[in-house]
Amino acid sequence: MLRNPIHAAAGAILLWASLATLGALTKTLPPFFVVGVSLCIGSLLALPRLKEWKVPAGTLAVGLYGLFGYHFLLFFAFRHAPAMEANLLNYLWPLLIVLLAPLLVPGTMLTRRHIVGGLLGFVGAGLIVSGGRLAFDSASAFGYGLAIAAAFVWSTYSLLTKRLPPFPTGAVGGFCLLSGLLSLACHALFEPAVAPSAGQWASLVGLGVGPMGGAFFLWDRAMKDGDPRQIGALSYTTPMLSTLLLVASGEGRLTPLTGVAICLILGGALLGTVDRRLLKTLRRHRA
Repeated sequence: MLRNPIHAAAGAILLWASLATLGALTKTLPPFFVVGVSLCIGSLLALPRLKEWKVPAGTLAVGLYGLFGYHFLLFFAFRHAPAMEANLLNYLWPLLIVLLAPLLVPGTMLTRRHIVGGLLGFVGAGLIVSGGRLAFDSASAFGYGLAIAAAFVWSTYSLLTKRLPPFPTGAVGGFCLLSGLLSLACHALFEPAVAPSAGQWASLVGLGVGPMGGAFFLWDRAMKDGDPRQIGALSYTTPMLSTLLLVASGEGRLTPLTGVAICLILGGALLGTVDRRLLKTLRRHRA
């Protein structure tokens, strides 16, 4: 496990960036089935640390709130609102991590640098997700609300891991398993039965090992040990990296607007993550 929290966050972000590419291979499967199977597979990564799965009821409730609650709200948002707009509102979660950090993490203060970095990242993410074309419709207000709620759930879950009594990262395996089983229950209730092909099963294993499994363990380590303001700003690189992977796999293309978005995201991430002491050192050297 990576010990530096920024490195752990970067690892989680890199894995999440592969979600769209891997997800494209399972797009004909019902979403709750994909989430449920992937989370159950992801839980197996912590099977050697099974003893660490036993945590207080309150900690387990927060874990289910984050992993199951987030995906439940997000997929119902996609059912009730256009995917592009819902996905953009979902990407409020990095900004919410930055803005809510002082409320949920004692001793954390916001600076103008963190706020501006988060806003730049959100604008850049918005350009990548939307391609500069958005059409918010009042008829989809319920779906938009669900997407915002999903962003709120993931941001508060991420921050609450610093407030809970200390628990081992291996316990995330238990969160994944129970969340996966609840997702499969939703599949049985809301979706038709499916029979994935061998290639789709391979993609589900990839999702479970990577963006729907391994990433959550890295994210837990990053949020427990790192500065949420820095990690929130860095998280806006997720849609950028996802787009670049789609381009590399032949599923997407770069445009001038994408270039502008990448500059905004990198600028926001740099502004929000560079340590203040390093900035002061650079200024002294320039002087």
